Amino acid sequence: MREAQRAAFLAALYGTPRERFGLAAGSPGAAPSWAANRWAVVTAWNPGGRLQPRADNLRAGRELLDLIASRPHLPGVNGEGQWAEASVIVPGLHLREAAELGRRFGQAAVLFGVGRRVALVWLEAAGVCVERFWVRLLPD
Repeated sequence: MREAQRAAFLAALYGTPRERFGLAAGSPGAAPSWAANRWAVVTAWNPGGRLQPRADNLRAGRELLDLIASRPHLPGVNGEGQWAEASVIVPGLHLREAAELGRRFGQAAVLFGVGRRVALVWLEAAGVCVERFWVRLLPD
């Protein structure tokens, strides 16, 4: 995995527009209100970490929403500024399902969590590589 891409994922904020979090290596923080059990954050935007035209991102995002329409989900956002990407937070999603969705949309990684524990799941050709973190909620 490329170090610059990893650094970008570690520096990014994730979550709903009102409840944003970062990845923390230290002690556990509070869990987001929607993170009582298993959950995943997936986007269809900017496959492989390469900026795409907004129309392409919107089309891919609609396709992702169509795929998960029967599941409970929340609108999310990954990153900020130029790299702000629409995402979905899917409570109850299994790691395997999150990885499949990420791969379908050419993503380098997805987030998978249980409560306040979160994993950055790299979607590599040979499988997945998991880095474990804690959720660090931003203050209101």
